[in-house]
Amino acid sequence: MITAHSPVNTKSIAKTPTGKAEKLNGSPTDLVVKVVEQLADAMHTAINEIREINENAKLLSLNARIEAARAGSSGAAFGVVAQEMQGLSNKTASVADDMANKTQESISRLVNIIGGNVRGTRLADIALNSIDLIDRNLYERTCDVRWWATDSALVDALTQPSDASAAFASKRMGVILNAYTVYLDLVLCDSTGQIIANGRPNNFSVVGRNESKAAWFSKALATRSGNDFAFQSAHRSQLVGNESVLIYSATVRRHGEANEPILGALGVVFNWEALSSAVLQNASLNEFESQRTLRLIIDENFAVLASSRPLPFDFKLPVQKIESLLSESKGYFLTDLDNKKVCIAYAKSPGFETYSTGWNAILIQEIE
Repeated sequence: MITAHSPVNTKSIAKTPTGKAEKLNGSPTDLVVKVVEQLADAMHTAINEIREINENAKLLSLNARIEAARAGSSGAAFGVVAQEMQGLSNKTASVADDMANKTQESISRLVNIIGGNVRGTRLADIALNSIDLIDRNLYERTCDVRWWATDSALVDALTQPSDASAAFASKRMGVILNAYTVYLDLVLCDSTGQIIANGRPNNFSVVGRNESKAAWFSKALATRSGNDFAFQSAHRSQLVGNESVLIYSATVRRHGEANEPILGALGVVFNWEALSSAVLQNASLNEFESQRTLRLIIDENFAVLASSRPLPFDFKLPVQKIESLLSESKGYFLTDLDNKKVCIAYAKSPGFETYSTGWNAILIQEIE
C-alpha cells in the first residue's frame, strides 16, 4: 500500500513587530525565514529609534553647554553634567552602530542556514521517502511474478498447448488481475516468445504477438532458475496500448519446479504511471511548495523515469553536479538552473529486503 506523510499547512500565523497577527504563505522554510526577517526589521526599527533619541540627546547636551557658558561661573556645574551627557551620547551611538552591524551579520547567516541547510535537509528526506516507497512497492512485484509462474494453469498451457488450456490460463490470470489492480495485464509466452494467453484479452488483443526480442522475455530466459526474476525498466509498451509500464518476468518451468527445463515465460505488466504519480504527487509538500518543486525519478544513467509534471523538450539535469554527489545516500546543493536559484535534493534507492531499483529521487525547488 502506498503511504505518504500528510502535507504541511500552506498557511501559518505569525506576529508582526506591532503584535498584529499576519498570515504567511509558503513552505515551512520560507515561513521561518520570513519570521526571522520580521525580527530583523523589528531590531533595525528599535536601533533607529535609539539613534534618533541619541541625536536628540546630543542636541540637548549641546544646548545645555551653551547655556552653561552663558551663565558663567554659576553654570559651571551644569556644564560638567552637559559634558557627561555628550560622552554618554557618543558611547550610545557607538553601541547602537555595533549592535546594528552584528545583528545584520547574524541575521544574514541565520537566513542562509535556514534557506540552505534546513531546506536542503528536508527536501533530501522527502526524496528518500519517495524512492523508499517505490522500492517497497516494487519489491512485491518480484515475489508476485515468481509465484504466479508456478501456477498449474500456466504450466499446463505450455505443457499441453490447446485452445482450452490457453483459455483456462487466460481465465486464471484474469482472476489474479481482479485481485491485483496495480497490474495492467499478465502475459504468457512459450519458449519462442509467442504470446499464447493474457489476462485481459478483451482489453488487449496480444495473443499471437511475438516478444522474443523484448527485454523482459530475453532476460527471463537467461535466468538460472525459477527462483530468479527479470525486469524491464520504465517504458511505453504496445502490449497495453502504449501505457507507461514496468515489466517483471520469470520463467515457467516443467511441473512448476525451479530447476526443471524452461517451458516459457510470464510477464507481469505493472502500471508504472499510477505508482510514480501517486508517490511524486503525494510527497510531503504543501500546495505552495508543490508549485515550485519539480519531483523526478531517474535511473542510474540519469534518464528521467517519472516526473511530477510534463518536462519541456529541452530540459536538462545538471548531471555533473548531481553525479559528483551520488556517492552519498542523500544530500542537496544550491545552484542556478535556467536563470533561477534552486535547491536540488536527491536520495539513492535504499533497497528493501533483497531488492533495489538502483534509482534516485530528485527534487528541484525554486528559492525565492
